Amino acid sequence: MMVKNNNSITSASLFLSIILPVFCSCQLAAPKPGTAHATQSPADGNNMVINTVGEIPIPPGYTRFDGRDSSFAHWLRQVKIRKDRRVYLYNGQLKKNQEAQFAVLDIPVGAKDLQQCADAVMRLRASFLYDAGRIPEISFSDNDGKKYNCPRVPDPKTFDLYLEKVFAACGTLSLSKQLRKVTVFTQVQPGDVLIRGGSPGHAVIVMDVAVSGQGQKIYLLAQSYMPAQDIHILKNPMDEDTSPWYSANTDNFLIYTPEWTFAKEELRRW
Repeated sequence: MMVKNNNSITSASLFLSIILPVFCSCQLAAPKPGTAHATQSPADGNNMVINTVGEIPIPPGYTRFDGRDSSFAHWLRQVKIRKDRRVYLYNGQLKKNQEAQFAVLDIPVGAKDLQQCADAVMRLRASFLYDAGRIPEISFSDNDGKKYNCPRVPDPKTFDLYLEKVFAACGTLSLSKQLRKVTVFTQVQPGDVLIRGGSPGHAVIVMDVAVSGQGQKIYLLAQSYMPAQDIHILKNPMDEDTSPWYSANTDNFLIYTPEWTFAKEELRRW
């Protein structure tokens, strides 16, 4: 995703641009699926009715994990899933790549090309705080550190207008500065963000986490992209058996999603 008003890239971006030269544009080719593991697959999202994120099935032996921010975790699980599993752009056209998503969130994208990757993450966080009545906590900063605070008593229209201003001024670089680094990836929890600030840059949000009796964690990822489009739960292109769940306990340094590749060191938290 292109970052608004960005004139620099983070050190992580520079490092990865050296070791991963394929990251020359935001439109990356999907990685080839790896060897399937001998685990039972969750039901295919295209063949069953899923009404909310919390209804996405988890593998046997796992239970859902809240982490430290249980209220955000519960809110994310209540986000509704659309019956139409196609991803639409802000202008009503279908996204060309319809193979990346497991399910589509019932969250408005707007009529402008604004709600892209980091913007979708900010909308979800802001909407949670709005629903919880925690309006003073809704604040985002641009690349220069200027804060955009939500109006104190916003009606839905005022709230959406506020978010449009945030989306136009803030992006992956500014959001990556605002979030705190998670140093141990296996401590991932719902609401965490995988983010690379820069141009190009990208961000996806952890929508849910589950843990096994042996402490093995799995997690769901959601993204918007560019152009602005419906927020969608991503498939796991490296393990069709466990998709859409990703394993937090693998030894791989990189996390391959259908349209972007992240490093584990890029995990951030509110």
